[in-house]
Amino acid sequence: MGRKITFSQAINEAMDIAMERDNKVILIGEDVAGGATVDHLQDEEAWGGVFGVTKGLANKYGRKRVIDMPIAEAGYMGAAVASAVTGLRPISELMFNDFIGSCLDEVLNQGAKMRYMFGGKARVPLTIRTNHGAGASAAAQHSQTLYGMFTAIPGLKVVVPSNPYDAKGLLLSAIEDDDLVVFFEDKTLYSMKGEVPEGYYTIPLGKAEVKRAGSDLTIVAIGKMVHVAMEAADILASKGVEVEVIDPRSLSPLEEEPILESVEKTGRLIIVDEANPRCSVAADIAALVANKGFDYLDAPIKTITAPHTPVPFATNLEQLYIPNAEKVINTAYELINELTLAR
Repeated sequence: MGRKITFSQAINEAMDIAMERDNKVILIGEDVAGGATVDHLQDEEAWGGVFGVTKGLANKYGRKRVIDMPIAEAGYMGAAVASAVTGLRPISELMFNDFIGSCLDEVLNQGAKMRYMFGGKARVPLTIRTNHGAGASAAAQHSQTLYGMFTAIPGLKVVVPSNPYDAKGLLLSAIEDDDLVVFFEDKTLYSMKGEVPEGYYTIPLGKAEVKRAGSDLTIVAIGKMVHVAMEAADILASKGVEVEVIDPRSLSPLEEEPILESVEKTGRLIIVDEANPRCSVAADIAALVANKGFDYLDAPIKTITAPHTPVPFATNLEQLYIPNAEKVINTAYELINELTLAR
């Protein structure tokens, strides 16, 4: 068995490796150096971001490369885009994805468009790290899952890792990519441990992974929902239902072939996505299969998402808001029963 580290440590390690390999890699964001008021880089009390993910990097690389920013998202995201276009390879931490509205122009109209508008002559090697997700009692303004908004924007890439191994390899690929990449980290996964090799490795962007093989039902799950799907698959297997679980890992570009091949084999599809249902990645994947794999289907496509409401603060309501294994299992039985009745 290899060494185990947390999701947060895997992200930190990827940034450390990238900064060590390339002195053009810089890190900017709110409190990423431990807070603008901390004078001594060796101070162990320096947070390293609100979740401590960047802890220690300012000590190692100094504050010319790990730069604290004020709460002015438009300002520092504009600086990140500009530094990317002019030769650096920045990592910009947007503390919560909920505040993308404060810097949407810099992402939507500047970073995502420049390479196209300059005929491919400009590069925008910018990685935006941000966290998302409910389950931490952080209430409606700090718990949303907004990756679907970004998949609608041409000119950028969207990555959502589900485990520490993928987080490290995908982040290194994102940092090395010459296009803008938005890298989503579920805040409730930061303490999750998994096997992660030491040293440098990458996972290609735009490549899905089959997490579990099965012949009766396909589940496509995103981010934290992969663990919900795997839990449901284990329970369903004990009842004689074999589930294939697919983790897209990258939502834009989305690798379509593994999804279509799996549905061709199983004839049934459930998509599990913590985001709200309207204009969602779940709806997008459902449309993909309906358009390109309709003849494979033996039953209607089912999506399991959060309701179309803000994220509740109350713990009991928040738990009802988030898709869980019970919902997946019940939906799986619905599909199986529908097919049995149809026959």
